[in-house]
Amino acid sequence: MNTGLKHVVLRALLLAGVLLQAIPWSSADARAQEKEPADYADPLLGTSESRWMLNPGATLPFGMVQISPDNQGGVWKSGYEYSLNNVGGFSHIHSWTMAGLSVMPTVGVLNVRRGPADGPTTGWTTGYRSRIDKNTERASPGFYGVTLMNGNIRTEITSTTRAGFFRFVYPEAGDAHILFDMDIPFENTAEVLEARFTQVSPYEIEGYSKQRWSWNEYTVHFVIRFDRPMETFGAWQEGNITRGIKTFAGKGKTGAFADFKPAKGDTIRMHTAISLVSIPQARLNLETEMTPFGWNFDAVHKSARKVWNGLLGKIRVEGGSETNRRKFYTNLYRSYVARTTWSDVNGKYIDVNEKERQVDPGSPVLGSDAFWNTFWNLNQLWTLVNPDIAGKWSRSFLEIYKTGGWLPKGPAGIEYSGIMEASHEIALLVSSYQKGIRDFDVPLAFQAMVHQQTTPGVKTPENGFAGNKFFDSYMKLGYVPNEEGQVSNTLEYAYDDWCVAQMARSLGKKKEYNHFLSRAGNYRNVWDAQVGYVRMKNRDGSWVSDWSPYCCTSFSGPGYLEGNAWQYSFFNPHDVQGILNLMGKDEFNKRLNEGFEKSVRYNFNAEGDLYDLVPINHGNQPNMQAAWLFNYSGQPWLTQKWTKAIMRQYYGATPYQGWLGDEDEGQMGAWFVMAALGLFETDGGTSARPFYEIGSPLFPKATISLDPKYYKGGSFSIEARNVSDQNIYVQSAKLNGKPLTKPWFYHEDLVKGGSLVLEMGAQPNKNWGSAPADAPPSMSKPKYAKR
Repeated sequence: MNTGLKHVVLRALLLAGVLLQAIPWSSADARAQEKEPADYADPLLGTSESRWMLNPGATLPFGMVQISPDNQGGVWKSGYEYSLNNVGGFSHIHSWTMAGLSVMPTVGVLNVRRGPADGPTTGWTTGYRSRIDKNTERASPGFYGVTLMNGNIRTEITSTTRAGFFRFVYPEAGDAHILFDMDIPFENTAEVLEARFTQVSPYEIEGYSKQRWSWNEYTVHFVIRFDRPMETFGAWQEGNITRGIKTFAGKGKTGAFADFKPAKGDTIRMHTAISLVSIPQARLNLETEMTPFGWNFDAVHKSARKVWNGLLGKIRVEGGSETNRRKFYTNLYRSYVARTTWSDVNGKYIDVNEKERQVDPGSPVLGSDAFWNTFWNLNQLWTLVNPDIAGKWSRSFLEIYKTGGWLPKGPAGIEYSGIMEASHEIALLVSSYQKGIRDFDVPLAFQAMVHQQTTPGVKTPENGFAGNKFFDSYMKLGYVPNEEGQVSNTLEYAYDDWCVAQMARSLGKKKEYNHFLSRAGNYRNVWDAQVGYVRMKNRDGSWVSDWSPYCCTSFSGPGYLEGNAWQYSFFNPHDVQGILNLMGKDEFNKRLNEGFEKSVRYNFNAEGDLYDLVPINHGNQPNMQAAWLFNYSGQPWLTQKWTKAIMRQYYGATPYQGWLGDEDEGQMGAWFVMAALGLFETDGGTSARPFYEIGSPLFPKATISLDPKYYKGGSFSIEARNVSDQNIYVQSAKLNGKPLTKPWFYHEDLVKGGSLVLEMGAQPNKNWGSAPADAPPSMSKPKYAKR
């Protein structure tokens, strides 16, 4: 094939979305030289069947504003569904249990009803929802654009951390309306308790919406500014429209609108900003972050892109396919978009007691869903690649502890949600400290951890929950009894005890170390040696009889939280060797490998939350370490095999398949990034001397730029020589030029800078890293070892 024709064919394949796995790396490298990391990150990837928090909208890392199209009703996994060709508004907040300030441009007769998600999209009865031209849809980090077919309005959005910039282009002259709807359907649709809108000037609107969902009550304050004067300002309540007003108060199904009369080809530009504190604070956010750019949309977009390229560029991959680069940088991007900054530009925020507080603007207060098992994904990525972010989260945890008395599991809207189980924010605090990230109040952190792990949790006044449930029984019995809650909590509490013990060890607190180390072995209290599994146990010490290894998934009450006995019997992050001692190495390897073989046909995912049915469910948190456990059991080649299989089968590269399960605020994205580097930390990096386990890297070379404020080594590269779809097995390894015979190495050796070089082959080298002494450290010693 001649060169010109070859390039035509390659371009056609790219446009058709064909996977380019077979294209030589040299071709991929030539294309890669023309691209920046942000060019590979695709916010549309995986947006079919995705969560509210993971959407194609315009945002910056942990942005307060995450402005994205919404096209669904108030259903699970609502927000943006790629397969629906309509938009019902562009809302500003996409944080767990939170939404706010939906924007929608329309033309013609004013219609203030959104309309049903499955009934687009013209006419008074169906609402203002608009069909979209999918061919015009574009999304990249910090940008989203689409043409709304109802009026052919080109709508583009970019943002700063706390402010948004909308650009509406009208191809025809006519009556135009920009709607601001407060009643937004989403996963946890909030009740609008009170809303107020005020026209401050012909160019500006301000207001607020007080909202509540379950335990989470919050007020979204906003300021909206146009680059041209409004013709009319008005509002609505339950469909009743009022025009020509200056202020309006309502609740429930309420909103406001601004009218314009654009000429053919006119552009209307709009700035927005929000705050949970007050309208003046929202205006300060707008003035500080957006006003310096004036009305230059492209300058804001360029600034957002620069921020994302700076973050994504901290890891540079070489070689590999275009598809794998796209998967890599999109997963890296997803690790920073779903959690939220809730303090304003000057550091003001609203605490858990609804009081206005002040922090250093450089230490924002952050919100999210839980840190449930993030020690297997986000914690590892942040502490390695972005230690400054790990420090910010640590300071945010401690700020909430100071004002509320408890560490937060997941401070949604800066509230104690009670979601999820245990207190795994402790793992991030401990891992940060152990890796030298110590720009937080260490004595206060240790005090907070000890309080969390010695005090039974409590209900909060807003009906949330702070601390650990079932903890009184855990401290008295050494396990969570079946009559009270999930037996799996025993395992999670024991891991947090281990983390506190490791922190105590590093701080020289021997008494606390011995106390929490003893409790870290509580997992043994729910191990039934007769059946060889973690089993539900009654308060009187008897085992629950109606039971099987694949039973009893629980979301509340007895059983195994979002898992089963098979999965939780391998859940012991700090003491894999302890499970090996209880189960036996042969049974451990046989059972685990068979679990993977059975799960291949399901792409390692239990669909529809049927967690009992599939052994290896990468689609949920309790099972995400499974492939790495073979490093501990003398068969590291199976870690190499199965991590590669998960990267290939579970993770996709299209809008319809990005992540098959519940991509919980970047966790699966971070797992993919770490696995693609060939690194993992089963114990979450919480040991007094943290270490990385080795898998099978995805790319011939990846280079991590180390943050000089924390790590002095400059950079660390991971080379996988001869790696390919077939050559997935490690034949030999060198760390900084010296032979490495174990499938793990210390964090301190990585951050000094240097390289890990792996020779890869098509067949396992069963002699490499498989000796009993090669296993990574665990709390327990092997049964056969001398003590």
